[in-house]
Amino acid sequence: MGDSIDARSFTRQDRTQFRAKTQRCLDALGVMLADGDFEVEAPQLGLEIELNVVDERGDPAMANDAVLEAIASPAFQTELGRFNVEINVAPRPIDGMHMQELEASLRSAFAAADERTRTTGCRLAMIGMLSTLNEHHFTERWFSEDPRYSLLGQQILAARGEDIELRLEGAPLAEGMSAENLDMVCETILPEAACTSVQLHLQVAPESFSSYWNAAQAIAGVQVALAANSPFFAGKALWHETRIPMFEQATDTRPLELKNQGVRPRVWFGERWVTSIFDLFEENSRYFPALLPAVSDEDPFEALAAGVAPSLSELRMHNGTVYRWNRPIYDTVGDRPHLRLENRVLPAGPSMIDVLADAAFYYGLVRTLAEAERPLWTQMSFDAARENLSVAARDGIEARLYWPELGWISPRELVLRRLLPAAAEGLDAYGVDPSVRDRYLGIIEQRCLTGRNGAVWQREDVVARERAGATRTEALHGMLEAYLERMHAGEPVHTWEH
Repeated sequence: MGDSIDARSFTRQDRTQFRAKTQRCLDALGVMLADGDFEVEAPQLGLEIELNVVDERGDPAMANDAVLEAIASPAFQTELGRFNVEINVAPRPIDGMHMQELEASLRSAFAAADERTRTTGCRLAMIGMLSTLNEHHFTERWFSEDPRYSLLGQQILAARGEDIELRLEGAPLAEGMSAENLDMVCETILPEAACTSVQLHLQVAPESFSSYWNAAQAIAGVQVALAANSPFFAGKALWHETRIPMFEQATDTRPLELKNQGVRPRVWFGERWVTSIFDLFEENSRYFPALLPAVSDEDPFEALAAGVAPSLSELRMHNGTVYRWNRPIYDTVGDRPHLRLENRVLPAGPSMIDVLADAAFYYGLVRTLAEAERPLWTQMSFDAARENLSVAARDGIEARLYWPELGWISPRELVLRRLLPAAAEGLDAYGVDPSVRDRYLGIIEQRCLTGRNGAVWQREDVVARERAGATRTEALHGMLEAYLERMHAGEPVHTWEH
């Protein structure tokens, strides 16, 4: 949802016109898919990392404008909350040494950005959910200055017709401890800003898109179990990847009555395997009312007749307000259209090398599964894939997931026995240098062997501090300080000690 919005309010006529224009864009996309007129280059990876801005105590800082001014780099951009910024990485090839070169450049850029951020009295934190956030940070004044963010929030609340309820029963923090419960009411969608993620992009040919999307859906639970890094929210120990249910609840446009009717949620895993990218755009248009019905002057069919790739701005705007965990993207570069798969399930952090290891595992595994002679999704129900994501978010690396031929299995065993070799095969197919492949998949292997990811480390650290006499607030601040120190040191999380 990066397009600018000039309007501050919308009329009923705007919504009617937007629906008609979105359908016209969808029709044009159907023609383009039939003609096959899409840019298909050598496989490239793209990356976005959402970050938190904290003050010297580790509390959220209302300072992203000042931070972005200090960083002064077009790669860093604003996000929903005033305590958020985002790094955008331009697409680059996957093969050879490119992943390791990307890691080096990201480390350098992040270190330089944090150094400049410190001139404002703030620091950058790369973590799935900032442990020091609480309900006081979710009021209107914490929205970023860009009016599109507060407008989006107003539209979601108007569609919902009531405040947002956040409710969750947590996983016990340690053996013998009781589960903690969250029960909070918010007047804004700003809890969404607490959910900072890594988003992976892959350009895909139209005829291959459904296979890659289905594969990405099938492995979403495994990704989250391995990379969970969001165990605390508003002072509570909740799920290992609390970011997943909190994002779902914070952007839910449905009051209880519509939930009871089975109306689909705005943050959506989906409900079926697909056969074309068109299925996904069509579902978005059919099932979800517009939140930001801004209508452009472009007629997509006139653009096609003139030999120009249409922007399909209404379709893209609407697509950007339906929060699929694996999202289809239509975009243009110059005068050439292309399609991308955006993977959105991963949390930010803990360290840059962990981020690249998660990316390598995803790119390699999704390639192997998408190109397999017998597709995984013909052996596995869609409901099983959806349930895997929920269970993985709750229980993390010790979850029990369903996998064809293996039944219920721990993600650690599944990855070590079955998925690491498949990811290696996929990276080889991309032409990734063997040393790069082994560097990143070796980190995934060690994470499985040690059973330590970001969520496990955070939970263990807080338990140790509380047993030493710290209050929950003191433990969360102390844990975050230790986390930031290790994050900057740059070693993978499975090596972190307390």
